[in-house]
Amino acid sequence: MSQPTGSILFHLAFPVTDIAQTKAYYGDGLGCTIGRESDQAVILNLYGNQLVAHMTHEPLPPQKGIYPRHFGLVFEAETDWEAFLHRVEQHQIEIYLPPKVRFSGQKLEHQTFFLEDPFHNLMEFKSYRHSSAIFGDREFAQIGERS
Repeated sequence: MSQPTGSILFHLAFPVTDIAQTKAYYGDGLGCTIGRESDQAVILNLYGNQLVAHMTHEPLPPQKGIYPRHFGLVFEAETDWEAFLHRVEQHQIEIYLPPKVRFSGQKLEHQTFFLEDPFHNLMEFKSYRHSSAIFGDREFAQIGERS
């Protein structure tokens, strides 16, 4: 694959049942910039990544735990992760799984917490102690914490 000549952004579309509630949660709560919107969808800028919330009239049942589906951010700087956690706490956003350290003392060590939006979409926000664990460190098999 050739090297890109410009920025490449991540795009994710996900279901919601209320555009105004989506804008309040993601915009006011998480700090996303609100982009284009219609009565059927809204574009959100989450740290330079494009999220598109699409209306559905189908019921959105909660998952039974964090697997298999969730999305989120990996903060390269622990201070940025801490600042985002502080924002969540300041805006009194309910935390689905509280902050904790996974794989403590190992090369894969990272801090993480999970949120659940009003539509049962789960999000993980984490920061690795060693940046090599984000994509590399293939000698390790641990991915997540399934029991």
